[in-house]
Amino acid sequence: MTALHSTGRRWFRSGRSVRTLPMRLAGTSYQWVAMAVLVGAGAGLAAVAFRWLITSATLIFTGTADYSASHGHPGHPWAPWLGGFFVVLTPVVGGLLFGPLVQRFAPEARGHGVPEVMYAVSQHGGRIKGRVALVKALASAICIGSGGSVGREGPIVQIGSALGSWLARIFRMPESRVRALVACGAAGGIAATFNAPIAGVFFALELILADFAAGSFGAVVLASVTASIIGRSFLGNEAFLKLPPFTITSAAEYPLFILLGLLAAAAGVGFTRILYLIEDFCDWAWRGPASLRPAAGGVLLGLLLLVLPQMYGVGYPVVQAGVAGSYAVGFLVLLLVGKIVATSLTIGIGGSGGVFAPSLFIGAMLGAAFGEVAGFLVPALHGQVGAFALVGMGAVFAGAARAPITAVIIMFELTGEYSIILPLMLAIVVATGVSKLMSPDTIYTLKLRRRGIDLERHPGTELLSRTRVDTVMDTSLRALPGHLSVAEGARRLLTAQHPAVPVIDAEGKLTGIVTVQHLASVLNDDDNNRDRTRLFDVAEMPVTILPEDTLLMVLDAVLGSASNAGVPVTDADGSLHGWLNQETVLRILSSTNALPTSGAEQRTGGPRPSDQPRSRTGGKRKFMRRRFQRPPDPQPNNGNRSGTEMNNGISQAGSDGPGDGGSPAH
Repeated sequence: MTALHSTGRRWFRSGRSVRTLPMRLAGTSYQWVAMAVLVGAGAGLAAVAFRWLITSATLIFTGTADYSASHGHPGHPWAPWLGGFFVVLTPVVGGLLFGPLVQRFAPEARGHGVPEVMYAVSQHGGRIKGRVALVKALASAICIGSGGSVGREGPIVQIGSALGSWLARIFRMPESRVRALVACGAAGGIAATFNAPIAGVFFALELILADFAAGSFGAVVLASVTASIIGRSFLGNEAFLKLPPFTITSAAEYPLFILLGLLAAAAGVGFTRILYLIEDFCDWAWRGPASLRPAAGGVLLGLLLLVLPQMYGVGYPVVQAGVAGSYAVGFLVLLLVGKIVATSLTIGIGGSGGVFAPSLFIGAMLGAAFGEVAGFLVPALHGQVGAFALVGMGAVFAGAARAPITAVIIMFELTGEYSIILPLMLAIVVATGVSKLMSPDTIYTLKLRRRGIDLERHPGTELLSRTRVDTVMDTSLRALPGHLSVAEGARRLLTAQHPAVPVIDAEGKLTGIVTVQHLASVLNDDDNNRDRTRLFDVAEMPVTILPEDTLLMVLDAVLGSASNAGVPVTDADGSLHGWLNQETVLRILSSTNALPTSGAEQRTGGPRPSDQPRSRTGGKRKFMRRRFQRPPDPQPNNGNRSGTEMNNGISQAGSDGPGDGGSPAH
């Protein structure tokens, strides 16, 4: 019996060790590196498999590897009697296949994918259902193969991200590392698809994580490199686009690229608005089952493909032809408009695919048309259509997604041509800035905002915007008279136990602030004049805020204050009213349930009303009413004292008798 119990205990300990093994592995640096490499390898293989699925689906639906590369309007080899009219049926058949698949197993696989990943990272700790990867791969491959005019990059980002999230949850990793592995999957997908490892890194950091922390950066780089190696092993190491030699002969040519950036911003924002406008129209028009919506809408898409077969699928061969200058200006404009409508219709009817490649397509057509016109007006630019097309690709993507770093790097990696980098950067910066002026949202965030989701809003932002500075500022911090000597000022500063103290003149107006470090430096450099040098001679004027400002308006000023001490609160005439501490703002930012308290209460450790128990009935309503009420002053009759009163207070508290240098009475 003893032996049996001993054996049972050993098995129990062994089982417990096995169950906790993932947690112990996930906590080591070596395993963190291994996980990043594993996710990168998985994303790379997924990208290769996904491209194979798209090619196979296109072969089945059209009999060609890429129907957009076909000349004319060839018929399907399995149904030659239909001629080119078979493209009217392919989106319908494809919709009948992927519509029920998405509706039944993963509705979040519908659409372009990247917003769903951004939402998961921002709001759900990076948790993405594992089945999303499989459903997204099948649905997007069928959609693109049957004529959906969308890209493959959005789906591969969602597929790689789902893989990273799934592995992180298996190993029971903390939320921060779940997010990082989601970004690793996204970076690996972009790197393997485009043969662009650097762009994959910045796509994940700039769009998915919106963070460039060193720990995440290292993991994302490892995943991107691993995925790129795998992608090159299967797909080759050729540049995605080939450009003719390009040179800028005169600085006078740069204004043309600024103009192209302006047009690209308009195109990117216009693409975004038309995309969701058509989606709204489809939502309004369709009243049947959601699973049949792609098939019903596929009729309209098929008719568009019958008119413009270049819209079939991703359309990279058309992009290459546009970059090579194979199309006339009028046809380039037609392709631009056609792609906007075709992509918007594909997404609107419930298709599955990305908007990254369509934005590149639109930019290539815009840039090529612009280059043709520029070459006609400026003979020195004749034959440089490819360069303008490339700049247009990056600029339209930047205007739509507002990711300038990714746009610059991915355009460079797609061509391997460095000579284009200066006009490319110029146009992308212009497009990004103008796009932000035209619309607060990007093509990715607008989808979420329409659902009531704001990725940039902190939970405490609403409270910050409704809380005035004068309701939470510290009025107990007493100012120092400017006529005090530096030595006396240092003594009183140490007594105040605050890293910075305001300095005022005889009228109670702020003349600056002094900090412990600053006064120590002054005393060390000027030992002989420490009793003759006055505080107003050494005080430094900081950024000030107004009592009627909201905390949201002054957030940057407070968090960036010298010595992390906060900022003085003055009126328009410069009279000192109080001090706003960093602790006050950080307390509100850290929790939506935090009640703004006065600085004096924070320092004395007094209780906050939010800490007090409240009844279940009506408690929340009472709490919300008093949340925005002014907290009681720490001392009776203190109020929002003027600078002169604050000066008198410090004089009375710190004086040793007459003649201590206190402020004269007024």
